[in-house]
Order: sequence, then C-alpha cells, then structure tokens
Amino acid sequence: MNVSENYRNAWESYWSQTADGRGEAIWDADPSLTAAPHSELLLPHADTGRTIVDLGCGNGTQTRYLATRFARAVGVDLSHAAVEHARRAANGDPVEFRQLDLTDTDAVRALHQRLGDSHVYMRAVIHQSEPAARPAVAAAVAELIGTEGRAFVVELTSGSREVLRRAAAEPGGPGPKLQRVFHHGLKPADAPDEEIPQLLAKAGLAVLDDGETTLPQTEHLRDGTRIDLPARWFVLARA
Repeated sequence: MNVSENYRNAWESYWSQTADGRGEAIWDADPSLTAAPHSELLLPHADTGRTIVDLGCGNGTQTRYLATRFARAVGVDLSHAAVEHARRAANGDPVEFRQLDLTDTDAVRALHQRLGDSHVYMRAVIHQSEPAARPAVAAAVAELIGTEGRAFVVELTSGSREVLRRAAAEPGGPGPKLQRVFHHGLKPADAPDEEIPQLLAKAGLAVLDDGETTLPQTEHLRDGTRIDLPARWFVLARA
C-alpha cells in the first residue's frame, strides 16, 4: 500500500511552508537532546561500521549528527520539500538524503539491497502515520535492518496527548509552531500505547532493550516550560 494523497499533501505543505534554520519545526530539537542520547542506547547493540538510516528525517538535523557516530548516514522522508531542506542544511556534510515512502515495499527493499543490512533510527513516525499504514512502516524497519542491523525506535505515548492539550489550551491558544502542526492536519500521538509494540512484534522485530523517555520540543509554554512529550524507546533486532 501507499500513503493517502491527503497524508502526503499534508506533509508536503508543512515542509514547503517551513523556513530553513534549526528549530523551525516543533520537533527539530538539538541532537544533544535526541540523537545523541538515543545513540548511546543503541551503540551497545550496534556495529558502528554499518550505515544508519534515519526514517522520517525531516530537515536532517538528527541525520547529520548520526553521520558522526556511524560509518555512513542516509536520511529518508516522505516529503520532497523536507528532503530539499535537509540537502540545503547539509552544506557539504557527508550525508545522503532521498525521498522515500516507507509504505512502498518495493522502494524500501531496493534501498536495503543498495545499502545492505543497516541500522535504523526512527523518531516519532509510527504514532502520526495513518492507521492503515503503520504495519508497513514497522515492516520497513525490519526490511532495512535485515539480519545484522539494529534499530532504535522512539514513539510518543498517550501521555503526550495531555501535554499537547494543555499547550493548546493556553491563554491565546497554542504557540505558533504547534499551531502550524494543527493547521496542516498532522496528528501527533495518534496511536494507542499498546499498538506500537504489537506492530513491531508482528513485523518480526524482537526488543533487545526499551524504556521511557521524553522527546523535547522547540516550543515552550507561556510560563517558559519546554514542551517535552512522553515517549517510549525500543532497541530492536530481527526476531
């Protein structure tokens, strides 16, 4: 299956109307808060000599950091506009970006054939995917890691919905970055908590390690508190 045209257009319009520059997207946190600590959780299980593929890379902030920890980093995103953002921001850094629909099984398989068994980094992709597409997204992780790669997957939990509700109910409404998420019809924290581990297991993935965390955002509440969204992380291998 492929994602719906509405879903594809929502992300294309979001990234087309997002300015270049670090932190313009609400989830574009500094790697010191995201990819760096996530790498420390993945590295005990992962061979740094392999390629790592950043699924849903957006403007590539985390991908560029991952390129400093692994032999090679490739960022992929559904949105052409996001990939163009990432290529501009790379500014000659040794990292590759390309457009990819994770529900396009043939395209995912072709990427695996080109890169070989790779590691995967996926931050907050399943939870906002269309329900019918989520099994294919989990299957893409399994396809790309093959038998030798490992994956780090982190997804928002239901607690994030309450944080977002509180942010949306602030006097004057949500901040401009969160407003843009809602304006483009994006749906954060849309998946039930129990769905994520079930999808991963059905895709043939085994959990090597997991835990609770938060995903820091680049927007704050009116009182100055940073919006940190509750999440759960998994380190995965093929079962």
